[in-house]
Amino acid sequence: MSSMASTTIYRSYSEDETKEIGRRLGNTCASGTVISLRGPLGAGKTVIAKGVAEALGITEAIVSPTFTLVQEYEGSMHLHHMDLYRIDGVEEFGGIGGEELLYGEGIILIEWSEKIEPILPAHTVRLSIAIESDGSRTITVTGVEP
Repeated sequence: MSSMASTTIYRSYSEDETKEIGRRLGNTCASGTVISLRGPLGAGKTVIAKGVAEALGITEAIVSPTFTLVQEYEGSMHLHHMDLYRIDGVEEFGGIGGEELLYGEGIILIEWSEKIEPILPAHTVRLSIAIESDGSRTITVTGVEP
């Protein structure tokens, strides 16, 4: 990952294309990378997570950890997949021990990360997904070029 933040915009017309963007992202990440995933329900955040997991050689099924909040997977690097949809903010995130994970080993992937924006590390890779009127996705990645 380079020290210069770059922004890249992709257009995805299928779940496979969205997963490929996640795969490319996963291939560029070093241990300690925090990935912020933002977008409305059904935008493809978990599909991106599946692509990142594939890049790490993880063969387990990747599901959004909406009720468990954090799911951990082992591959070529450890993957911590968080879904913060059900938490209220920074204080609640700290109460579940989430802050320690932000500075841990492996890749930390966070769905609904806007809820903890004030405490995200400066080096966070930000990925935002917008659903277009034709059903395609515009995916903006800032912080690394997948």
